[in-house]
Amino acid sequence: MSFLTIFTQEKGGRFSVLVPALPGCFSEGDTLEDAKKNIQEAIELYLEEEEESVPTNNQMVVAIDLPEKNYA
Repeated sequence: MSFLTIFTQEKGGRFSVLVPALPGCFSEGDTLEDAKKNIQEAIELYLEEEEESVPTNNQMVVAIDLPEKNYA
């Protein structure tokens, strides 16, 4: 079973991560590897505690290209 995860490097270098298919499932870590380990644990806990059926992973990632210009 796999889930799309979104990692963001925060100011200061820490990483935050969320799982869009699992509302409220998120974690963080000092390094990318820490964040990966922590989100795996968070997903496992989420699935163990979830009383409803496990959601299907029907998400996809699509990059949208915009023309280069100043948007601010």
